[in-house]
Amino acid sequence: MLEILWDSHKIQVINIKGGYSNWDSLLLKKLMKYITNCLLLFFVFTNGLCSAQQNYQLQNPKASHLDEAIRVLKNSKDPHVLVTAHRGDWRNAPENSIMAIQNAIVMGVDIVEIDLHQTKDGQLILMHDPTIDRTTNGKGKVSDWTLDSLKTLYLKDGLSSLTPYKIPTLEEALKVIKGNILVNLDQSYDYFAKAYDILKRTGTMNQAIMKSNHPVQQVVAENGRYLKEMMYMAVVNLDSPDALKIIKDYQTISKPIAFELIFKRDTSSVINMVSKINRDGSKFWVNSLWDSLCAGHNDERALISPDSNYGWMLKKGFQIIQTDRPVFLIDYLKRKQLHN
Repeated sequence: MLEILWDSHKIQVINIKGGYSNWDSLLLKKLMKYITNCLLLFFVFTNGLCSAQQNYQLQNPKASHLDEAIRVLKNSKDPHVLVTAHRGDWRNAPENSIMAIQNAIVMGVDIVEIDLHQTKDGQLILMHDPTIDRTTNGKGKVSDWTLDSLKTLYLKDGLSSLTPYKIPTLEEALKVIKGNILVNLDQSYDYFAKAYDILKRTGTMNQAIMKSNHPVQQVVAENGRYLKEMMYMAVVNLDSPDALKIIKDYQTISKPIAFELIFKRDTSSVINMVSKINRDGSKFWVNSLWDSLCAGHNDERALISPDSNYGWMLKKGFQIIQTDRPVFLIDYLKRKQLHN
């Protein structure tokens, strides 16, 4: 009788009980080796299957998360707060990279913000700056490089260290985004029509939010034909004396899915009107990235005192927060029962 020990990742035959009877010792050794190999193969196969399944679940979270995020976005009265990852998860991957997007999906982020620029040969790529100097091992303007030449370069991470990752096109990014997460296309207004075509082709139209800081009259005149199919967000600087008029004009002419408010000071009367305007059908987006965007109520201060910063945003009625600390913010909102 064989006595077999399965010890973690090792399989050992530790004893043979009973007599050999008519068994030939060589035959018995071959039998023992065969049984051991079979067990090893079984372990490798099942372990690999579990790993593959786990990887699939990480890269393809349940569609219900995206469906819920879309539902919350389109319901201005829903109290849940949507979390936006600024340039993806740039702390653990290069900004605007495929890995940064995938990380945001795994984290349970609702919206990933990415930036667009156009190459010399008319291709839309993910890049925040008009030049490639800061984020790649190349130099010069995006508009001076063809896509093929840009694909020879490598992205840098947040510490300016070179990584194995390449610059993605918008289409490549949308294929990862599809079915997983909402996306905000920043710096994309100049490429509205081209972005529309790519969204249409990839089947991601219902996941994308376009935006600009242009007056509603200009947006309708230039891109009104797309607004029936695409979600649009108006960016409003509250330090401008015309801020409230801009918001009212949008609500009268073409109500946006949301307003992104930018403010160096938190003294604008509009901030105290956010909750009321929410009830009129548009969400309000705030950036917790740095002082000049949110009057100092930023992520780094939130690490020390979340209630004084994220809590302040919630009290004012903001329902979408763009952050450089998505995990920390999601955890905070879950404790407040404001994030699914």
